[in-house]
Amino acid sequence: MLRTHNCGELNLNHTGNTVTLSGWVQRSRDLGGMTFIDLRDRYGITQLVFNMETNAPLCESARKLGREFVISVTGTVAERSNKNLKIPTGEIEIIADQFEVLNTSKIPPFTIEDNTDGGDELRMKYRYLDLRRNPVRDNLMLRHRMAIETRNYMNNIGFIEVETPVLIKSTPEGARDFVVPSRMNEGQFYALPQSPQTFKQLLMVAGFDRYFQIVKCFRDEDLRADRQPEFTQIDCEMSFVTQDDILSTFEGLTKYLFRTVKGVEIEALPRMTFADAMKNYGNDKPDIRFGMTFVEITDMVKGKDFKVFDDAALVAGINATGCAGYTRKQLDALTDFVKRPQIGAGGLIYLRYNEDGTLKSSVDKFYNEEELKKWAAAFDAKPGDLMLILAGDAGKTRKALSELRLEMGNQLGLRNPEVFAPLWVVDFPLLEWDEETQRYYAMHHPFTSPKPEDIPLLDSNPGKVRANAYDLVINGVEIGGGSIRIHNKELQKKMFTILGFTDEDAQAQFGFLMNAFEYGAPPHGGIAFGFDRMCSLFGGSESIRDYIAFPKNNAGRDVMIDSPAPIKQEQLDELKLKINL
Repeated sequence: MLRTHNCGELNLNHTGNTVTLSGWVQRSRDLGGMTFIDLRDRYGITQLVFNMETNAPLCESARKLGREFVISVTGTVAERSNKNLKIPTGEIEIIADQFEVLNTSKIPPFTIEDNTDGGDELRMKYRYLDLRRNPVRDNLMLRHRMAIETRNYMNNIGFIEVETPVLIKSTPEGARDFVVPSRMNEGQFYALPQSPQTFKQLLMVAGFDRYFQIVKCFRDEDLRADRQPEFTQIDCEMSFVTQDDILSTFEGLTKYLFRTVKGVEIEALPRMTFADAMKNYGNDKPDIRFGMTFVEITDMVKGKDFKVFDDAALVAGINATGCAGYTRKQLDALTDFVKRPQIGAGGLIYLRYNEDGTLKSSVDKFYNEEELKKWAAAFDAKPGDLMLILAGDAGKTRKALSELRLEMGNQLGLRNPEVFAPLWVVDFPLLEWDEETQRYYAMHHPFTSPKPEDIPLLDSNPGKVRANAYDLVINGVEIGGGSIRIHNKELQKKMFTILGFTDEDAQAQFGFLMNAFEYGAPPHGGIAFGFDRMCSLFGGSESIRDYIAFPKNNAGRDVMIDSPAPIKQEQLDELKLKINL
């Protein structure tokens, strides 16, 4: 071993010991007859001391060391006179007797510090240097801890981890597949899995009644802060269970991870129906760290010659408590916010409940004091509150009001990343209708079971069928989703028919699964957690990139290895592929 200790473990108890440390030169300071070097490894930093009086040649050599040089140093542990209590090794230093340069380093393109001067693209190009920084290393250590604790919990309740194939069959439903040409089967392609969905169901048919896997998945879709083309899931499936059994089991996992990794105790998770989430929060992943739920006043405001309200399918708003003091400039900024193209509202109506009890609205000319008081009563408003109201198409208005609610939550400091408010959202629609293609799509996936009491509606009114599906939502972020699965061949065939599959298409793509259902498939269900997303939530970041060792950029490129990249013509010929750009 090239070291007896690491750079984060020595303390006053080691005083007088001769030790050998190895690591990177973080910084060097020459102070007259002394040279101080901070030596870093992934465990911490230890100060090295070189003295011109006691060993001038060694001190002169030390002064030639550059940033990020890799060295091994042997010396004696001594108590520091000027202690640094901010770091674990801050009470000691190493009086160096000798050192060896294990490797030199070019000057890094950015500083290897907690607060670096490197931009995102530069740090991604030199990701191996970025990983030396404490914040990035800490993120990966958190990810490691999450994985270890997940495996501990799942193992302790009888789950077994089974690896499923990475080269599978392409299915056109859902997001785009990454496809891989097969050299041995000319003209045919594998796909990389978007999920191990069918394989984990087959494991249930095989009798592995409690399966899990921390698994890499792939989707060829447009990227954003919380998406990567390759991502990791905690994938789980259970047999002989109901929805309540699954929610109870994985509520247990959620609480366990919060307790062991974050030191946070989580109460029982509330459950909210999809319908209530959409009605009160405008989306199916509500942030319940704060209130400000929607209040609908459509019937109350019509018939007063205010065309915006009279023509609207929905008039609804939120009560921003204590915000009556918002200035005209602040209200104009909120109006501009909701009118942004990605939000899509036509404008914003406000009602200010002044501290003196008077009411002031942007539509005073259409509504008198008594009518405005009824609005305030509907919002349960008190003096000092500000009501913000949108109107228009019901779906678009709820979506815009949801964004406005979150914006107000941000402005008022109600979305503290260190406060966690998880819940289950249940009773999703099984299907959603697409006007452009004039067909139904599965809201989750085609293997989700309908609620037993809604099965008759599959023939008469498929859009009204509720799914035996559930999502885990934490702080407005969907962390996991799952469902009770279809385990009956005939019901699965009916589902494929509703989704527009011909019998031939269904057999070609999923015949193996339906055939398996004929050999004693047990009732089963499962869930998958977005592991990258969960790590970023626990770490207080909005981007999963910060918690992946080697992420892609927003164009799906790895700028460090310059991938994707062209391949040689010989490889294309071997695969019988021709590129036509």
